Amino acid sequence: MKRRVAVLALAIAGPALAQAPCPLLGEITPEMLLGLWQAELPGQWDTSTLQLVKHPEYAGSFRGTLQRGDRSWQVAGEFTDGEFLLEESADGRRIAAAWAGEIVEGSCGREIRGTWTRDGESQGGPFVLRRM
Repeated sequence: MKRRVAVLALAIAGPALAQAPCPLLGEITPEMLLGLWQAELPGQWDTSTLQLVKHPEYAGSFRGTLQRGDRSWQVAGEFTDGEFLLEESADGRRIAAAWAGEIVEGSCGREIRGTWTRDGESQGGPFVLRRM
């Protein structure tokens, strides 16, 4: 009897336990991008970890850290009109590289692709960010 009640309870709660629908690109906000990301930049460095948190001074912006092996970089950026922009710095004062990308359609805001450009260089390389 207990098992039957448990199965019935799951059947009734099933729709409530389902995941929220995937947001459309235009529905994604900067707050939805906060958290932990896996960063890939083919030909430059192995997989790294990017942690984004809400920026305490600028509404709708974020900051955080990029961890590559035993090195860490500070990052700050924003997501506006569908464009993901991020700057990284080794010392917190000078920009070392810039990231410009867009959320991949159909990824539910869990994948961003774009171009990573080292400061002072005109041509960058592709990057991929995937939500962890």
